[in-house]
Amino acid sequence: MKSLNKDELQIAEGVLLKHMPKCAKVYGYLYGINRNKPTTLEVVVDSWPDFKVIICRPDPKNRRALEFMKKVTYYCMDEQVLRKMLTEENAIDWSTYFLIGGFDFSHSSMLKEVSAVREVNNRGYTLVHLLYLPDSSSLITPAVDSELESRISSLNLSHVDLVNKTWKFGGNERALKNITNLISNFPSCCITDGQGQPLAWILVYDYCAMGLLYTLPEHRGKGYAKVLISTMSKRLHAEGYPVYCFIEEENTLSYSLFKSLGFTENPSYRAGWFEFNY
Repeated sequence: MKSLNKDELQIAEGVLLKHMPKCAKVYGYLYGINRNKPTTLEVVVDSWPDFKVIICRPDPKNRRALEFMKKVTYYCMDEQVLRKMLTEENAIDWSTYFLIGGFDFSHSSMLKEVSAVREVNNRGYTLVHLLYLPDSSSLITPAVDSELESRISSLNLSHVDLVNKTWKFGGNERALKNITNLISNFPSCCITDGQGQPLAWILVYDYCAMGLLYTLPEHRGKGYAKVLISTMSKRLHAEGYPVYCFIEEENTLSYSLFKSLGFTENPSYRAGWFEFNY
């Protein structure tokens, strides 16, 4: 097992690009790290340069890592190699609570077996669709009049409390720090009222997926979400970001919305989130 340095992270990003979109979450983390976005992660591989498994995990040498939820993600081209890393090479710290997110759900049985051997409890957190926009020509753009266009803006730090209060995983100090980081360092888009206050918004997570899409209840039904997704997608493509999102299985409204704008998926693929030591 090897921890990647700055030059190797650049090479790994190029390798993963050929495996999009299934590696999207790891690719997104690497994309941010390689453009000097703040990170608390360490990236390890089974071997170098021909790796079969790449894992993003909390960096034990980074003190700020303690401020955030302990999150792990990986991309795997060989399940047996991944099993070996998890069982024999301590690729993950199994001693405390952590979440593995965005993994290929076909690995769920193996993850359960490995955690059972280590006597660590686990449970499925959520199952999601991975929706991807490979290029901007696939995007179906809604019509936007000049008045609405003049109200499209970006979020700033004065909006952190509003986003935290309305986010379903928000309302706490840890989420507040997370949202502050996202607004400070990643693209965002909002539609404002006449006083410049956000009525609807979308952010980009630190793994570059679009998320936290929200419209205040009294302003729904006006097509704001379509405008936000379309505007953000164009911006991300123009700046070289991957353009994708994870939609929870039960969220049929958001799934239909992204599909209607040209996002595609592999119908046989699902991504999962598991939590351990909960």
